[in-house]
Amino acid sequence: MNLVENLEYNTERSQLIIPEYGRHFQKMVDHAVSIEDRAERNKVAQAIISVMGNLQPHLRDVPDFQHKLWDQLFIMSNFQLDVDSPFPITSEEVLKQRPEPLSYPQNHPKYRFYGNNIKRMIDVAIKWEKGDMRDGLEYAIANHMKKCFLNWNKDTVEDQVIFEHLKELSNGEIDLAPEGESLTDSGQFLKNTGRSNTRSNTRNHGKKHTRNNRKKRN
Repeated sequence: MNLVENLEYNTERSQLIIPEYGRHFQKMVDHAVSIEDRAERNKVAQAIISVMGNLQPHLRDVPDFQHKLWDQLFIMSNFQLDVDSPFPITSEEVLKQRPEPLSYPQNHPKYRFYGNNIKRMIDVAIKWEKGDMRDGLEYAIANHMKKCFLNWNKDTVEDQVIFEHLKELSNGEIDLAPEGESLTDSGQFLKNTGRSNTRSNTRNHGKKHTRNNRKKRN
């Protein structure tokens, strides 16, 4: 009966600061904090760091690994452990400082089926000097726009439509219509897409045929 009365439940224990190390580690850190002799306290802290490192041998070659262990030791002690650290002691305020919020792109392109990367490519092309390199990039952009258009609309599209969209997105800086450019035929893009669909349909049909044969045999 006394054993049952002396049971200690986790709900009655203090909350672990870094649960990954477990409660025994937390007790070791608490014991180190309670040691009055500084030399003995330093010795115990070094022993705790050594054991912490042994628990994570795969991180020994990671830069600043030892520094991270010492930071964790001070965190587990609620920054109450007064020992000689081989690294600058990171303050509690710095560790609890919240990171700056990420700035997410708020672009709302007119033609969403082209994606945001097309606009970035167009902006780069505009900055290039006139010449063969820029002409090649402009043609590649227009060809990719046509492919994106066909992915969105499984039908044919005239090159003139792509040229108009490209001119609009480049604020009139890129106009391939007067140059008589001819993009890759729509059928080629659709043909490549159709091949993958045909293969998948053939595989699925083969699986169904096999299942039907099995049912007949049974």
